[in-house]
Amino acid sequence: MVDGTDPQLVRDLLEIELSFLEDRHKLGRDMFEQLGIYFPSFGMVGTLSGLIAMLANLTDPSSVGTGMAMALTATFYGAALANLVALPMAKKLAIRSQEEVLMRQVIVEGVLSIQNGENPRIVQEKMKAFFPPKMRKIGKEDED
Repeated sequence: MVDGTDPQLVRDLLEIELSFLEDRHKLGRDMFEQLGIYFPSFGMVGTLSGLIAMLANLTDPSSVGTGMAMALTATFYGAALANLVALPMAKKLAIRSQEEVLMRQVIVEGVLSIQNGENPRIVQEKMKAFFPPKMRKIGKEDED
């Protein structure tokens, strides 16, 4: 921008960077979403193993409780890991990604507005347009 680069070229470069950022973020989010899908399945495999162990030793009543406990524990861990760890983490990553993309879009528009020589008040109003009204009021308090 300082070297007088064409504004469209600057926009293209910044948008390419933004696109690759979104792709990188999607990979991490997808990994946690897949874990959220697979953890209950792993829990079911553990449940089946516990039931097999329990049914294999039906002649020994003391082993029935151990097998059943293993089966229920595996189900619990699969559901808990999916719903308390993996899926919330995927959602949090999605929200953080959206926030970062928004900030970068604001930066792109701000940089290009400055490069075009727009009036600072116009640039400020353009930047405020990206945010909800509640967040716009924060800037007004700083001006007073």
